[in-house]
Amino acid sequence: MLLPKRVKYRKVMRGRMKGKATRGNTVSYGEYGMQALEPAWITSNQIEAARIAMTRYTKRGGKVWIKIFPDKPVTAKPAETRMGSGKGSPEYWVAVVKPGRILFEIAGVPEDAAREAIRLAGHKLPLKTKFVKRETETGGE
Repeated sequence: MLLPKRVKYRKVMRGRMKGKATRGNTVSYGEYGMQALEPAWITSNQIEAARIAMTRYTKRGGKVWIKIFPDKPVTAKPAETRMGSGKGSPEYWVAVVKPGRILFEIAGVPEDAAREAIRLAGHKLPLKTKFVKRETETGGE
């Protein structure tokens, strides 16, 4: 499970997920990627489940990059606790994902295998995703 070794502030506010991702929205390491189509919080458990689904399908062939990191703590108050008495303690960690963000990249496997691995991993995540290919640098943009 991914989580920060140490953080400056233990509790953070929820914030808003408006707009599209301006960073991390291109396939940079691998040949194929999984792109987010909606905003979401992705927990460290969900990232790990998706990673396992991809590596299992490719039979540990190829290489998988995780392009998101859960660095936001989510707090929760214990069950059957009265209102008030401050904010709860951190329970789990999430990565804040905006539309357009590349979540995972994969290389070293054929396209149909990569497509299926990314499809299986997408089922483990709480948002809609799509399969993207790396854009060639020689393209006249």
